[in-house]
Amino acid sequence: MENKAHALAAGAFVLLVTALLVAMAVWLTRDGAQRREYLLSTPDAVTGLQPQAAVRLKGVPVGKVTAIGFDPKQPGHVLVRLAVDTSAPVTESTYASLGYQGVTGLAFVQLDDKGESTVPLRGTDDEPPRIPMRSGLMGRLTDQGGQVLNQLQEVSRRLNQLLAPENQKVMIGTVSEAGAAAKRVGELAAHVDELLQTQLSPQRVNVPQLVLETRQTVAEIGRTVRRLNETGGVVEQLGAGAAALTQGAGTLNASTLPRLNRVSDDAARTVRQVNRAVGSLSENPQALLYGGGAVPPGPGEPGFTVPVTTP
Repeated sequence: MENKAHALAAGAFVLLVTALLVAMAVWLTRDGAQRREYLLSTPDAVTGLQPQAAVRLKGVPVGKVTAIGFDPKQPGHVLVRLAVDTSAPVTESTYASLGYQGVTGLAFVQLDDKGESTVPLRGTDDEPPRIPMRSGLMGRLTDQGGQVLNQLQEVSRRLNQLLAPENQKVMIGTVSEAGAAAKRVGELAAHVDELLQTQLSPQRVNVPQLVLETRQTVAEIGRTVRRLNETGGVVEQLGAGAAALTQGAGTLNASTLPRLNRVSDDAARTVRQVNRAVGSLSENPQALLYGGGAVPPGPGEPGFTVPVTTP
């Protein structure tokens, strides 16, 4: 009986410890936050994403992945169910992408929002709201991997063409010519420096005198300019002469020229009258003694007679 009592006590102790461990596990893993279910549907692979993976909104943990499967409404798409805190600001402009934790390859759902809308995302009576899924960094790299490889191949091909034997000879020749040109430039610079030192060394003593003469010349030019601009100077006299000339031209245009024009018109009329008088005297010189007399009637006038012509 004593052995059975010890066995019962040991069994009861084990059961009590097991119950305490279960209660502690439940207490440690309890989640009292209120969460809302969301759906993600994507045609891309979700490699590395596992149930219970974290869901982060702008880097802040807001929930977890509850299930991963295929979308019955969109064949070929992967359907991911999320449980997100109701306090998380999920709006109509919120979108999701896959993020990866370091080099482990484990993925998590990264939610982001451009701030274009403040209206909360709502679903329908049949299913929870769906958050649009966009390709992450790895997805974009995978999609563009073929283009990157093609560009690398093109770059490699052009490098091979550039490093062809004939191009290598041309580049080596160019480098050699550049080195020779640099050497000649250095020799020319040394020669010019030596020439300058030889030619200018006697004149270095006269530099202060040259500076003094330059200052004197500048001072004389300044005095001349001041004399030209002072009151009653040449510039003012030239201005007054120009004004008087302008005034005389105005007077000539306003009064003298019209008078000259009238005199010219009178002289022209007088000359025309003299010409008519001379013409009349040439046709009828007797007019000086007897006057002009009556003018005989012309054709069509009363008293006109047709002159008789003798055969």
